[in-house]
Amino acid sequence: MNATSPIGALLLCRAEPEAVRPVAHLLRERMLLAPAGDGWSVLVPEGRPWRDEGSGGAGTERVDQVVTGWAAALAVGSTWPVLALWWDGNRAGHTLAQGFRRPVGYVWLADGTPLGENEAMHTFADRLGLDPVLDVQALEDLTRPDPDADARIRLRGLLAVLARIGLALPPGLEPDTPGDRIYAAVDGRPEAEPIAWTGWRKAVRVELDAVESSRLGPWMRGPRARALGGVQVAAGLPLTLWGMSHRSGGWTFAGVLLMAHGSLGLAYDRFRAGDTGTA
Repeated sequence: MNATSPIGALLLCRAEPEAVRPVAHLLRERMLLAPAGDGWSVLVPEGRPWRDEGSGGAGTERVDQVVTGWAAALAVGSTWPVLALWWDGNRAGHTLAQGFRRPVGYVWLADGTPLGENEAMHTFADRLGLDPVLDVQALEDLTRPDPDADARIRLRGLLAVLARIGLALPPGLEPDTPGDRIYAAVDGRPEAEPIAWTGWRKAVRVELDAVESSRLGPWMRGPRARALGGVQVAAGLPLTLWGMSHRSGGWTFAGVLLMAHGSLGLAYDRFRAGDTGTA
């Protein structure tokens, strides 16, 4: 890979921006959040973790490793699936994360050569509720050799399938485009808003406000809520340690976010119990 190779990524969330905003803040990354169709949002990362990749930058990671960790972090902290699209000049692909399920993805070489397993596309379609006949057939076509379809065309084909369930990306978000150009295409648009880390205290306050205004508030109390919070904290610790041992910032974020959500759930339950005088 050379310094001029297009490196970029998008995070597609099957939720409205209002639901995505509080979780995205906890990633502690500079991003833009914008609506992306009916029931979809897109997060456009600035791209610092991989910006210097290929030019010998120290401490950088592969774009697919970073965004896969981000997608997992968003998914475990929410009730909606997250799809990471990425490209780096040599390869392109996608990863779907949903809750505690194992992420599923597919990879193509730059010339469009498929590298994944067909079963991954079937799992992908099932988790997103795609049509088991028409949509699955279109996805299967993306896994077959085609000398006229490079990685960019493969990603466009994937987006065309997702358009059938409401996805509509804002103008300028084309696969195989350098990340800074994608960021610039969205920056300044009236419907886009910046996501920036403002500290744990404000992040927790934003998250609590989001819970209060949603239908989840009443469910974040009682024995079940405390049990779920404990499971999230217990699952987040080994994931964080694994990410740190493998020097994967994305997976480390996933573990930290999981622990944060578990702790938040426990704190919310205690806070509300104290307000009402109940245990």
